[in-house]
Amino acid sequence: MNRETACEVYRRLLAEYPIIDDRRHFLNFHNSYETLILTILSAQTTDRAVNAVRDALFSRYPTPEALARAEPDEVEPIIKTIGFHHAKARYIVGTARKLVADFGGEVPRTMEELRSLPGVGRKTANIVLSHAFGINVGIAVDTHVRRLSKRIGFTESTNPDIIERDLMALFPEGVWRDINYLLIRHGRAVCTAQNPKHDECVVADICRYYREMQGGE
Repeated sequence: MNRETACEVYRRLLAEYPIIDDRRHFLNFHNSYETLILTILSAQTTDRAVNAVRDALFSRYPTPEALARAEPDEVEPIIKTIGFHHAKARYIVGTARKLVADFGGEVPRTMEELRSLPGVGRKTANIVLSHAFGINVGIAVDTHVRRLSKRIGFTESTNPDIIERDLMALFPEGVWRDINYLLIRHGRAVCTAQNPKHDECVVADICRYYREMQGGE
């Protein structure tokens, strides 16, 4: 797909899912520390499940310093309803300790420094940089972004790193922070993993997957 067509997809999705009050996220965070911790917890589980434990977690551990003093087995009961809670308890406690020890209790603002934290890969770092600091050095590729990028025709790959590079090449840097949000919205509402709603899709006529389903070229 060329940039002109990709940008037409972007325009249609933006019209379908307007960004209200500059909100492009689905987790209920209020500062950079909460953004980081909730994003780590959100891996391979639903935003709803993560938001459900938010208040209990941050009422007990409102700062990196408080969480750094905890042991993972103290955190586990609070987050036990989310997926992989044993590992994630270790990740968030380890991250808090590293924030305190290496970054003065502040969330770092670079990709390299964020990726040095336990449980933080490129996707998580992209989300934290964008939502906490308005810094956009890439595009977070989650399950929805990966599925829709391949279906629509933005990429030929299923590798998140390659997909991210392909998306960055197709879209102007000024809209990078929108892409993840819009594809997630469309993936949840219309372009679902099973039985996508082609008749409700605003980009069906320029979607590779739909054309192939129709027997087109």
